[in-house]
Amino acid sequence: MSTMDNLKDAFAGESQANRKYLAFAKKADEEGFEQAAKLFRAAAAAETVHAHSHLKVMGGINSTKENLQEAIEGETHEYTKMYPEMIMEAEKEGESKAVRSFDLANKVESIHASLYQKALDHLDNNESVDYYVCQICGNTVENSAPDKCHICGAPESMFTKID
Repeated sequence: MSTMDNLKDAFAGESQANRKYLAFAKKADEEGFEQAAKLFRAAAAAETVHAHSHLKVMGGINSTKENLQEAIEGETHEYTKMYPEMIMEAEKEGESKAVRSFDLANKVESIHASLYQKALDHLDNNESVDYYVCQICGNTVENSAPDKCHICGAPESMFTKID
């Protein structure tokens, strides 16, 4: 394996650890274990530092225009190829929970691709837009949370404004 392969693996591992530790922190908060939650969030922040360092060394952070183009390509791949294939496999295996998880993500990835394209198209005017994310399915909307999520049906209260 090359150093570049190792950097890619380390980036993936650190990124996954960050997400996992944030999920663990949320669960610890729900169970009333504030100190454990705080430690999980601290470790998640450290894993983010590591992941960003590895990505930078790989040359994976470019201009905002290039980063938006890469994000469009990645999201488009996810909703046109990756998730449809995963959904088909999960359906064959009768894994209904996985089908639902993949399907919700798939629907949202196309929204992300569109939002990235819109941001790229309007990059020079730098207008301020608020974004809200559904905490059930990840649906991402502009300007204000809807009364009901059009992806999963969650109420407005399940949307979080992103700063």
